[in-house]
Amino acid sequence: MTTKTLTIGTRGSKLALWQAHYTQEQLKSIGIDSELKIIKTRGDKIQNLSFDKIEGKGFFTKEIEEELLQESIDLAVHSMKDMPTTAPEGLVITAVSYRENPADWLLIHPDAVAEQEVLKFKQGAIVGTSSARRKSQVRSIREDIELKDIRGNVPTRIEKLRKGDFDAILLAAAGIERLELDLSDLTIVKLHPREFVPAPAQGVLAFQTRTEDLDTRRILKQLHQPEVAEVTNIERSVLKLFDGGCQLPLGVYCEKDQLGNYHVWAAKAESWNSELKRVHLSSSTKFELAENVVAKLRE
Repeated sequence: MTTKTLTIGTRGSKLALWQAHYTQEQLKSIGIDSELKIIKTRGDKIQNLSFDKIEGKGFFTKEIEEELLQESIDLAVHSMKDMPTTAPEGLVITAVSYRENPADWLLIHPDAVAEQEVLKFKQGAIVGTSSARRKSQVRSIREDIELKDIRGNVPTRIEKLRKGDFDAILLAAAGIERLELDLSDLTIVKLHPREFVPAPAQGVLAFQTRTEDLDTRRILKQLHQPEVAEVTNIERSVLKLFDGGCQLPLGVYCEKDQLGNYHVWAAKAESWNSELKRVHLSSSTKFELAENVVAKLRE
């Protein structure tokens, strides 16, 4: 086994750096030293468009993957929900992390709180999100809202809410919890992932390596969480069958119960402003489970 210092490729946002530092700690716990290389992606550079308007897939991963292929880094740490379902030739997801809270949270400005309303914000509220999936689901619950694109990292989005640019914003709970942000001045509505269905693999980190780099792969296998991989593989299989990326209004969430049964919740629309279809499917086997979810969504 190699004793060299591994170079980790990461984006430079606070959350991406939290993820990279977490990975460093995990590697250190098994006796492996590492260093970080910060890489700017197309998704970081293009801040004026919502995700559904940026062409192509992998706009938070492509540049990091290129450095991995060029061997300037040994592994990449990604938010798994940002990763295309088809890996570039020569690269592989070797391990996945624990799963942080997979839910989406709704953060509401104090002036926009309306306790009597569904989702607890006022009529005609301006809700910020650049995700087609979040747009379609929140719109299916509250048709009176005005949707407005919001970009930037997690702390930046929260500051825009505090400044009053938005009445409410939607964010992944995982990012808020990992950064341990103080939101005591805001109202938080914690949406249940079975009802407001998250992105496939939301809350999970993916550790990507070169396929042929067996030394690094052996190291990362020690960090791998197989029970997390099992449910996220089902979620990402549904996404892959739709040939979708971040632009697709699709939420998929899978749980495995103590008896070994699988339960999948999915929500999909053709576009963010078209009708939303919801599916819940349970099965004692994962065999063709993703295919059956897709078939029901297409009915």
